[in-house]
Amino acid sequence: MSTTDADTMEHICSSRNHGTEIVRDTFAKIGDKWSLLILGMLDEAPQRFTALRNSIPGISHRMLTLTLRNLERDGLISREVFAEVPPRVEYRVTELGTTIIPAVRAMAIWALENSDQIQANRARYDDRLDRQLLGDRSHPHLDLGEARR
Repeated sequence: MSTTDADTMEHICSSRNHGTEIVRDTFAKIGDKWSLLILGMLDEAPQRFTALRNSIPGISHRMLTLTLRNLERDGLISREVFAEVPPRVEYRVTELGTTIIPAVRAMAIWALENSDQIQANRARYDDRLDRQLLGDRSHPHLDLGEARR
């Protein structure tokens, strides 16, 4: 895949590019802990609040509310209130939201396919850091000089 100068991350992130702020803002909002999971769940079918909360382990009521509001504000999801007793509210991915779903799915697949390697890297890093903090100078691959910089 060929990229032009305008397509490189260096160009996108440069201070001369006036779109930098929207890129950073968008990355911050959709790159949080919950947004991509919620978009992925809503891609399957519209869901009610409680169904979403039950399908995403660890998310609090407040965090789900805030994340749904942010996604709705950006136009990635819509909220529909049905005139019923009790009121029923459903959330669904918008047309704009569907355009990010392939990237969401690709990142989820990448995470699953590379989870063993990521976990092993984390364990090695944590082990090295623990040895540095404990002052283990006997390990042949430990560079304590780097830790002190």
